[in-house]
Amino acid sequence: MLSLWVYMLYCCVGYCSTTPAFMLDERSGRIPPPRPLQNQELEMLFKTRSRGLLNNESYPESRGDGWEENEADTIYDEDSGLTGALNGSETKKLPQAIIIGVKKGGTRALLEFLRLHPDIRAVGAEPHFFDRNYEKGLEWYRELMPKTFEGQLTMEKTPSYFVTKEVPGRIHAMSKDTKLIVVVRDPVTRAISDYTQTSSKKPDIPSFECLTFKNITANLIDTSWSAVQIGMYARHLEQWLQFFPLDQFLFVSGERLISDPAGEMARVQHFLGLRRVVTRKHFHFNPAKGFPCLKRLESNSKPHCLGKTKGRTHPNIHPDVIQRLRDFYKPFNKKFYHITGHDFGWD
Repeated sequence: MLSLWVYMLYCCVGYCSTTPAFMLDERSGRIPPPRPLQNQELEMLFKTRSRGLLNNESYPESRGDGWEENEADTIYDEDSGLTGALNGSETKKLPQAIIIGVKKGGTRALLEFLRLHPDIRAVGAEPHFFDRNYEKGLEWYRELMPKTFEGQLTMEKTPSYFVTKEVPGRIHAMSKDTKLIVVVRDPVTRAISDYTQTSSKKPDIPSFECLTFKNITANLIDTSWSAVQIGMYARHLEQWLQFFPLDQFLFVSGERLISDPAGEMARVQHFLGLRRVVTRKHFHFNPAKGFPCLKRLESNSKPHCLGKTKGRTHPNIHPDVIQRLRDFYKPFNKKFYHITGHDFGWD
């Protein structure tokens, strides 16, 4: 009887030790919401303050809650960690591949698609190591990673990496062989989606039209607003190409990730040097959301679908504003097409 109790205690300790540190941190407390905007501020002050809130990533999609979880998904991850604890064959490695961007492009969807692959283990939350937590060191970063078996690929995704100047050099210092995935989307649609997400948290911010222009009469686009700035893909990519060759990047179409997820996943798996495991049979289209849901074939659980934070209805933007933005992005798009060798068809 004593032996049985000792064995049970050993198993419990081993299982708890596999729980990633970031999960424990999340459970111990939540970041308090930012202070609401003050009422009746002067128009210019109000616009400047609101732009600061929009630019500061107050609401990053960093907790992995964009997809509806079900019991089977939880069991899948826990079983993998428990197995490693019992046989001691798993280790934590720095990521060999990173989804570096872009925000509101489809990075959460891609990460969840990839987590279906048995040769991939990925962090669900966004570590923000190379842009916000770099001073904590690589060992701190490694501890956030899931345990992997020999031959499995470790991954993470943090969309703000793509637009942060310091990040390319920092990732290169970690490993010059890191594979980099960028999920891109029509920059006008992406900007509206970005604004929609923020306005759902801060309904009293100025209109999209107001924030887009420094001077609407002079047709002067405000490139300091992050919702506009992120979509200048060519400018950001040039920073990365100072450290990494083009063949270490894969540019995934956010539009095709919705319309043909299996096709895009075939490209991603080939780029990562993986077996083509995630195929058309893993996807089920959700007409209510307009996005694909995931089916885990080895279980009879319901499809794994986008949560309520995804697929929000975009506000109606004046057509003239949309056209002006399209004209603004045209030279950036053209240059991006030229560098990547792929026309994404946004113009």
